[in-house]
Amino acid sequence: MHAFFPLPARRAALVLALLAGQAGALTLPLTDERVAAQAAAVYADRLAALDAAGQLDPVPAFTARVRRVAAGLIAQAARDYPDTAAWRWEVHGTSDPDQDADCMAGGKILVSQAYVARLALSDAELAMVLAHEIAHAALRHNLRELERALALEPAWAGRPFEALVDAVDHDGDLMARLAPLNVAQEREADHAGLLLAAHAGWPPERLAQYYRKLMRASDRPYFDSDDHPAPASRWRAARALATTLAAPQGQR
Repeated sequence: MHAFFPLPARRAALVLALLAGQAGALTLPLTDERVAAQAAAVYADRLAALDAAGQLDPVPAFTARVRRVAAGLIAQAARDYPDTAAWRWEVHGTSDPDQDADCMAGGKILVSQAYVARLALSDAELAMVLAHEIAHAALRHNLRELERALALEPAWAGRPFEALVDAVDHDGDLMARLAPLNVAQEREADHAGLLLAAHAGWPPERLAQYYRKLMRASDRPYFDSDDHPAPASRWRAARALATTLAAPQGQR
């Protein structure tokens, strides 16, 4: 998970604006509302680019499937994370093979049909993917990442907010320093997402199977990446949590 979609065209426009002295307001104050507004703008740009390329919701049945699975999770999120009830949720599908699944701040969801097909995800496994991404947004992981970046490099407080947003996804040195937080956030979203989907009525053991497929699809299943825990460790943790949730209440 990254703070925002990596969009080369948007990044180029941002750089030009900075060079021309047309950048937006300074980073501080850093608020949830600013993060959500920036995410909404990036999401709108992303959808427009996909639409122009004929890659936005090209298969209505797939988009309908994603929206059906997402609907129950969104309703459950409103109960587990009441602030999300006020979000203006959007859910779209894409045929872009470079996309996987994301839920940006404020509830902006985008899922690739290619990703779902590549892992041959069942509805329960798709629910796990969506719940994981929704958990990132509900737990304000974008905001926490930006806050950590400011703590690591206080000079960003006097720079444009848009530049900080770009840096957390493209500045190699900053990304390396944020990597431990990113890995921890992935673990947190794994745990919180499985709980969310289980609360929404999905069988925990079926949800956990997503991580088994993720492990099997990986060429480095036993190694952490720069921003994700090792797939094997994620599968092990999901399986353990699913077993606990499936146990009779007195045995938990």
